[in-house]
Amino acid sequence: QVQLVESGGGLVQPGGSLRLSCAASGIIFRVYDMYWYHQAPGKQRELVARITSGGSTNYADSVKGRFTISRDNAKNTVYLQMNSLKPEDTAVYYCNAKHLSVSRWDYWGQGTQVTVSS
Repeated sequence: QVQLVESGGGLVQPGGSLRLSCAASGIIFRVYDMYWYHQAPGKQRELVARITSGGSTNYADSVKGRFTISRDNAKNTVYLQMNSLKPEDTAVYYCNAKHLSVSRWDYWGQGTQVTVSS
């Protein structure tokens, strides 16, 4: 059974930092591209960052220079380091795993809430 379990969310003041983790099980982690999405209340889910199986990264313009995605294949875990947080970063953050070549092997975590507020 495939599981993606996010952790690390919480309440932080503007300008603060959080590190999200997503631990994967039931998949061969190293052959999956990994994604972080977020969804604010009343809005569509949006891509935040991506890291390929080879380690290449991409970011949404809104988080470039503030967020860093990384992965540890030995721990089957992907991370999202979030710095200089803004109130508009408030959302539920979801981890997503997509297999390199089998499109139906696409899995989601349950999400973790990030709230940026003073």
